[in-house]
Amino acid sequence: MTELWQHDAQELASLVNARQVSSVEVVQAHLDRIDEVNPTLNAVVAVLAEDALEAAGGIDAALARGDDVGPLGGVPFTIKENIDVGGQATTHGLGALKDAIAAADAPIVERMKGAGAIPLGRTNLPDMGLRIHTDSELHGLTRNPWHPAHTAGGSSGGEASALASGMSPIGLGNDIGGSLRNPASCCGIASLKPTLGRVPSVSTIPMPDGSMTEQLLATDGPMARRVADVRLGLSILAGADPRDPHSVPVPLDNAAPTPRRVALAAAPSGGDTDPRVEAATVAVGRALEAQGHHVDAVEPPRFEEVVDVWNELVLGFVILGLPLLQPILAAETVAFLNNAAEVQPIPTLESQDAAWRQRQSIMRDWAQFFCDRDVLDTPTWTQLPFVHGGDTGSVETMRGALVQARPVMPGNVLGIPSAAVPAALVDGLPVGVLVNGPAWSDMLCLEVAESIEAAGLFPATPIEPRTDA
Repeated sequence: MTELWQHDAQELASLVNARQVSSVEVVQAHLDRIDEVNPTLNAVVAVLAEDALEAAGGIDAALARGDDVGPLGGVPFTIKENIDVGGQATTHGLGALKDAIAAADAPIVERMKGAGAIPLGRTNLPDMGLRIHTDSELHGLTRNPWHPAHTAGGSSGGEASALASGMSPIGLGNDIGGSLRNPASCCGIASLKPTLGRVPSVSTIPMPDGSMTEQLLATDGPMARRVADVRLGLSILAGADPRDPHSVPVPLDNAAPTPRRVALAAAPSGGDTDPRVEAATVAVGRALEAQGHHVDAVEPPRFEEVVDVWNELVLGFVILGLPLLQPILAAETVAFLNNAAEVQPIPTLESQDAAWRQRQSIMRDWAQFFCDRDVLDTPTWTQLPFVHGGDTGSVETMRGALVQARPVMPGNVLGIPSAAVPAALVDGLPVGVLVNGPAWSDMLCLEVAESIEAAGLFPATPIEPRTDA
């Protein structure tokens, strides 16, 4: 018999809507699952049990009256702890912000609740989301359910770990350097970094207005075990909100001829790729060809320049702020950033201006690249998930961690959609691929990601967490 926590979000919504199970039963099943596995994983750092059960009772009462409860009516969801939830702390993983209570829901939380979904808990992230490994100063280390000695990724690592282990069926994260997609790859789930402006991003803590880098490279987005749930999440989250002046009301439909034209870069330039990761990515290309799609091995334009621009605009920006942030960050985070400062020059006005100009030029070349191709598939990481602390031990380990995550950087630098989908299990660890597309092709990227998922290259989740190191 399938337990309620093993069902996907849309399956749960159908069960609740048909009154085959109650929303209270669904929420309680996930609360029980949190009690069972979260002590091992430390993915959910605040449980909203009382409010969630009360909201579930309201959904059940609405259904008894014959009311429409929305596409996710009665389904619980989890929320990364740097996204505002009214009445809850937006901690960013820091003790200094443990009492920073948000006055109102972020637009994406508001929209999920409007679709009938029920906030169940908050999930862990590294300090201020500043690492691709989830270990926060406030809440500590999140473990990967596939192997406790290896990273769950970051910065939405708590969310990915919770989803992969059945504590939640769908959740919310954000992404300025792969933070939706890094943990999806490490934990074997799906996610989408939407086109810039597709989903409104609003946070009031620590301040309502971010830097230019945050405004133009960061996005919020959905995470789930199945691509279909990511697609549903996007349909709920997308659209303009006056609180985010960058958000726009672009329709979600992406009409394109079939079969799809897929560019495949199984070993992107700029660093080494584990042969097993490359082989898994090539296998994805073969699976798409077997489905009738056209797949060609093509290196995207100026890939290493994209990485350089990300380093200047994101890593360089963080290094500038390190003197102010250092007193409130964990020692490992400070070590990571100090190591970064050894390899990334401190930005100047001239270097920042040059990077923004270079970004525009690269965006133009990639737009032309996509004139002849529908999507570009790459590995998400070019190496397997590293062991805990594998990004902080030295300058070289820090550099290596960023180099292995280089395929995520075009999505942020260029503002294009980038879907993550699991593609293989190598030595017991997930390997994911990215489906990147031109601006506003979010649904097309998800369509191709779902084709990869349908090929059956990756075992089903959720899983029972491993407890042996």
